[in-house]
Amino acid sequence: MTAFLYGRVSTVDQHTAIQEQALKARYPEGVYREEKKTGTTMKGREVLQLILDMIGQGDKLVVWKLDRLARNVADLSRIVAILEKKGAALEIIDQAIDTSTASGKAFLQMLGVFAEFETNLRKERQKAGIEKAKEAGKHLGRKALLTDKQKLQIRSRRERGETPTALAKEYGVSRATIYNVN
Repeated sequence: MTAFLYGRVSTVDQHTAIQEQALKARYPEGVYREEKKTGTTMKGREVLQLILDMIGQGDKLVVWKLDRLARNVADLSRIVAILEKKGAALEIIDQAIDTSTASGKAFLQMLGVFAEFETNLRKERQKAGIEKAKEAGKHLGRKALLTDKQKLQIRSRRERGETPTALAKEYGVSRATIYNVN
């Protein structure tokens, strides 16, 4: 049996050290892999896909916590189905779940529902925060690169035939920014 140890964080400024330590303490001979990608979808998670491609009969995918693997029931079910089809199991250390047992499978399904619920609550809170900021008149997003006055100047100069390359250099912005001035 090979234990495939999977660590994941969502952003490049986060670290997997705690996950790695817990996983390697449990399976010192395991094959550890990590990635820095969002867990809200399976898309773009090349390391996870590689593990799912490599895993075989009697092997085990081991994660520290459920949310490091999947944040919705659909993805979790897909991963579990792939593992079952290959004769492999899933172990979640923090929740002491092992899908090689019937109780482990049932408990995993319940946790998946709660993980998705938590993600949906977080999205609702974020949406409410954005709405509140808009109502308060706060500017959301990145600061404008050009003032309205500069945009008028650029439009005028473009009409006179000045090139976007020259204007971009002068204003310290990309040519795409110049093209987007309308």
